[in-house]
Amino acid sequence: MFGPARASAALILAGALTVPLAPAAAAVPAEPADGTGFTLTLLHANDPESQLLHAADQEDFGGAARFTTLLQELRAAEEVGLEAGDDEADRRGVVTVNSGDMYLPGPELSASLEEGAPFHDAIAAGHAGYDAISMGNHEFDFGPDLYADFLGQLPGTTVLAANVDVSGEPSLAALADEGRIAPSTVVDAGGEQIGLVGALYPPLATITSPRDVVVEDLVAPVQAEVDRLTAEGIDKIVLISHLQGITYEEQVARQLTGVDVIVAGGGHEVMANPDDALVPGDTVTAHPGTGEPLSYPLIATNPDGDAVPIVTAGSDYKYVGRLVVNFDADGDLVSVSERSGAVRVSGTGADAVDPHPAVQEQVTDPVADHVAGLAGTEVARSEVALNGVRDPGVRTQETNLGNLMADALLDTGVRRAEEYGVPRPQIGIQNGGGIRNDSVIPAGPLSSLDTYSIAPFANQVAVVPDLPRSQIKELLERGVAAAPAADGAFMQVAGVNFAYDPERTAQVVAEDGTVTTPGERVRSAILHDGTVIVEDGEVVEGDPVGVATNDFSARGGDSYPFRGADFTVVGTTYQGALESFLTGTLEGRVTEESYPEGGSGRIVVGERATVPGTGPSEPGPTDPQPTEPGGEPADPQPAEPRPTAPGEGPSAPSGEGPGGDGGKPLPRTGAALTGLVAAAVAAVVLGGAALLLGRGRRDRSAGDEPSEG
Repeated sequence: MFGPARASAALILAGALTVPLAPAAAAVPAEPADGTGFTLTLLHANDPESQLLHAADQEDFGGAARFTTLLQELRAAEEVGLEAGDDEADRRGVVTVNSGDMYLPGPELSASLEEGAPFHDAIAAGHAGYDAISMGNHEFDFGPDLYADFLGQLPGTTVLAANVDVSGEPSLAALADEGRIAPSTVVDAGGEQIGLVGALYPPLATITSPRDVVVEDLVAPVQAEVDRLTAEGIDKIVLISHLQGITYEEQVARQLTGVDVIVAGGGHEVMANPDDALVPGDTVTAHPGTGEPLSYPLIATNPDGDAVPIVTAGSDYKYVGRLVVNFDADGDLVSVSERSGAVRVSGTGADAVDPHPAVQEQVTDPVADHVAGLAGTEVARSEVALNGVRDPGVRTQETNLGNLMADALLDTGVRRAEEYGVPRPQIGIQNGGGIRNDSVIPAGPLSSLDTYSIAPFANQVAVVPDLPRSQIKELLERGVAAAPAADGAFMQVAGVNFAYDPERTAQVVAEDGTVTTPGERVRSAILHDGTVIVEDGEVVEGDPVGVATNDFSARGGDSYPFRGADFTVVGTTYQGALESFLTGTLEGRVTEESYPEGGSGRIVVGERATVPGTGPSEPGPTDPQPTEPGGEPADPQPAEPRPTAPGEGPSAPSGEGPGGDGGKPLPRTGAALTGLVAAAVAAVVLGGAALLLGRGRRDRSAGDEPSEG
């Protein structure tokens, strides 16, 4: 349960995935058709995330221009009741909302970051004509000032978040003073006053870069705002929230009173009914508790026993959600129309819509030209397919693309260390959530566009020097704390091989990075120079270790326990590091030998880490290199990692060789984990869509949200 006190990010996340048995929706007699006094259609979307051109790998679906046409057509039809059923009232109204993540760093957003370019996502949202939008986490990926810029180019739309205080950020505070950012708003829909309240994911700072924006636990402030609206006579209230997963909205629904409907965002769930047409390749998301497909809507029951429909609409401009709800003369919600459901955004077939001309001209065409330029710039050729799929993939196990990304960070940290006055790092860490292409890139040419798709955020490469080995183990523990479940904090690594046991105790970390439950999963860790860091689950004492990572992680994103350790940004984004690594260090060639499918054994399940150099070779240029006299870097060394030499790098314990066992090599212990075990949680009683209800520019130094959403 979520209470008024702020909980740790770990506890909140755990709570969001733990779904207690929900009581059934209140069973009350059906209202006759003539008892319906008002019908409200909620047209809703969420997580457009700068997917302005079309759905990923689906050119005939999605896209901001087609989405805008469909939304406007649905709104016009709903206002006059063109498809109204017998259960609907003559008095009717329409409200249009979006639950946040209005843009996402990547190649399409980069078109708006060019000097003098307009904010294309704001133009698209302006044509959509939302009555209100919720704050999302990705809005803060470039920091609050870029968000203020976006809102400045989206006049007339109110941004809602009852549990957010923006007073510490002048650019957003000014918008709050103007009423553009508010806890709630009231809109007129067919002569009825509809209250809209917003809510944002409380542990926001763990997944993006809000700077001095403060986000509180949401139940108390949201309930206070709902109560205020109710006291003013508003009897129809909709919560638009961005809480990263619909089970979070379920839990919130069970604690709030006075909320009629919740429109969710952040989880990307596809929610539909059997007759709803889906974008090819999409499937209806299974409820984490029951395993059953998410019907539209999902029903939760509030403390008063009233049923609360919860809806969401996928992501990436692929669907418009249409929830049609009926109220009686007292303002009580009595039914959900059977024609409610997801409406796909299609450019082909019987349900095709034409692109909106203004959006096509002002958004689609210029963004497409920009992306085509990136796609036409080849930066490397790969001999092997590169796996960036989320699950199973970069969020559950070692992959070759994860290795490539971690190598790029370490390579950049090593090569820029002297320039920025920091010791050369020995380890590279890339959180899996920051690898965003969610696909297997086939062997062949790699373009500049590919590097943006892999590494879209504004994250800078950062070097964190001289971390105690005990803290290195804590970082590795964080990377596998959620295993075998998929998690953005799962780390891809360079410069180190390690083994872990997912059956042992998982680490728990508080919001401030304090480890409240030490993990016992990491059993063995060996640097690529042969230095043993962890053996038999215990830290091997020795010199501190430097880490190259991204500044999001270095600042404690994904609850990585850096705990305020000093770090130095070394002058490039992680996308820039990847592109430079491909074009420079790797000389435009990604070999199958260095990056085999399935990874090279850097992360294994078991008790013993793979000895560096015993498996497929790892690219030597990413490893810390010795220097020539005078401190200049030597020529890159061969690909095979070297054993520690006297006086070179962190030393192994006296009398122990690279294997940490009297010089004997450590055995290989199997492959990286490939499966995902679904969380076993209690059942939830789901309601159907027709269930009758009863009621009584740009801050580029900031980091991203690579894990969620």
